Amino acid sequence: QVQLVESGGGSVQAGGSLRLSCVASGRAISTYTMGWFRQAPGKEREFVAGISWNGGITSYADSVKGRFTISRDNMKSTVYMQMGNLRPDDTAVYYCHALLVPNGYWGQGTRVTVSS
Repeated sequence: QVQLVESGGGSVQAGGSLRLSCVASGRAISTYTMGWFRQAPGKEREFVAGISWNGGITSYADSVKGRFTISRDNMKSTVYMQMGNLRPDDTAVYYCHALLVPNGYWGQGTRVTVSS
């Protein structure tokens, strides 16, 4: 089992920045693919960014490319997402995900609110 705890959410004005963190416990995540997803009110959860086990491969949703950066520190069992130039449509609960097929784990989420 992997437990994931997100932090770093909050309220920010459009154009601002936040850094989300996801700390894992229970098992080392060094072999897991990690990702960030988000769910806005009334919408389905969607993929935001992902990173391979060693950080060598990253991927992003088109809506956040150039504004968000995902990274990881396996020694600290932590995944980060630096979010810049935030927009009101980035408002959502952000969830961390750990994947090692066939098992996947979710955190409880951290809320990000961007005001115009």
